[in-house]
Amino acid sequence: MFDGMFEMVNMLFPFVIRSVMLHVLGTEYLGLNGLFKSLLTFLNLAELGVGSAMVFSMYKPIAEDDAPAICALLRLYRTLYRIIGLAIAAVGLLLLPALHVFIKDELPVGMNLYVLYLMNLGNTVLTYWLFAYKSSLLQAHQRRDAISKVGLAVRLTEYTLKILILVFWRNYYLYLAVQLLCQIAVNLLTAVCASKMYPRYVPKGKLPKEKTFDIFRRVRDLFTSKLSATVFDAADTLVISAFMGLTVLAVYQNYYFIITALRMMLVVILNACMAGVGNKLVMDSKEANYRDLERITLLFSWLLGVSTSMLLCLYQPFMRLWMGGDNLLGTGLVICFAVYYYSMGSNKLINMFKDSAGIWKTDRWRPLTAALVNLGLNLATVRWLGLYGVLLSSVVSIVLIQIPWLIRNLFREVFPRASRGRYVRLFCALTAVALLSSAASWFVCGLFSLSVWPALALNAAVSFVLPNLFYFVFFGRSPLLRESLSQIKKSLLPKARTPRE
Repeated sequence: MFDGMFEMVNMLFPFVIRSVMLHVLGTEYLGLNGLFKSLLTFLNLAELGVGSAMVFSMYKPIAEDDAPAICALLRLYRTLYRIIGLAIAAVGLLLLPALHVFIKDELPVGMNLYVLYLMNLGNTVLTYWLFAYKSSLLQAHQRRDAISKVGLAVRLTEYTLKILILVFWRNYYLYLAVQLLCQIAVNLLTAVCASKMYPRYVPKGKLPKEKTFDIFRRVRDLFTSKLSATVFDAADTLVISAFMGLTVLAVYQNYYFIITALRMMLVVILNACMAGVGNKLVMDSKEANYRDLERITLLFSWLLGVSTSMLLCLYQPFMRLWMGGDNLLGTGLVICFAVYYYSMGSNKLINMFKDSAGIWKTDRWRPLTAALVNLGLNLATVRWLGLYGVLLSSVVSIVLIQIPWLIRNLFREVFPRASRGRYVRLFCALTAVALLSSAASWFVCGLFSLSVWPALALNAAVSFVLPNLFYFVFFGRSPLLRESLSQIKKSLLPKARTPRE
């Protein structure tokens, strides 16, 4: 329950704060926020994989009640996070002289770029130095509810204070100070909670060399598997800020914010499937697992196609209502965002099977290659295509590199190789239906010229009903759909009780 509430708060309150910041301080401040977030995301590449690898390494000693091993892992985790914090601080300080490169236009009046950057950098560094390793105990013991309780209490306080500061004081420095203090509070309270729940685990002892090397290998594989999403999010923002300015960046991120919220919901769905999929991958045959792949792909792609249609048709009316007519992008860019969203969702679907199977080593070069291609295309096209170049670079790297390479790895390691062609045909058919249904919804919605609220209502109805009709027409008689619905029915409905004799 607390996990769901925490996710909801983290989705709704940033939306409110973004709205308040736009109307109180202006678009330049939104751009600054996005720029600093992306810069620090790049610096945080040092961490990718460490937390996940350490938590994974604790599962076995926790199951065996091996306290010395857990304590040794905590000591290693603490050391690694101190080194990571130091590395981020050092690289962050080295970036100080080059900060102006990432901002094309002038800063808001009265703002010092270096002070703002150092406050954001301090927020990130303290995250690693203040007992960050303690949270691994809660995660490894599957007590995310405790983490969510702490996060929920502190974030609600933080978001409330931020809104009050923006409305009554309009002070961006004070806004960042609250952010810094609340991050410190999260770390300290989580550490206190972990110490009270598991007092016998303290960072001491030393792991065998082979165990340490095994963890480092896992970190290496996880690093490259997670690199793509991080560079995707950060590189686009940095390129837009450097070549097009903070105002354009703020408008771009308003649209991207909506995609991020939708993506979070998709991730929640896929994460809910992951444990069951991982268990079946171990227990069932390759052929049975492939059938599950087809069922989940059909249902998820159906959901993704409908949400893409609704995103395409509701984007502009909603953005006009939320951000006003002066902060709208063109129709072509809206279409690019919708294509980007569908591509990203399809990639996450296939990626979920890869993570469930744990084939990170086989897949380690794919995300790195895709990230470099995306960054290269961004730099090559942003000057003459603008935002189109940024969005299309991401789409190209996902569609031409990420998805085909992922499918190849899955059918090489997990599913029957002979079934790859059949799956590709299903995947392409589902994509074609999504494109056709979205185009049809867009065309029908375009026939009416209405004010904002009626347009939202009509577009929502059309963009929901039409895609579902398309999917029913093309897949309604498919045995695969009947199998999928039957499986859902079995999992949702309680088994019928046998009558007593």
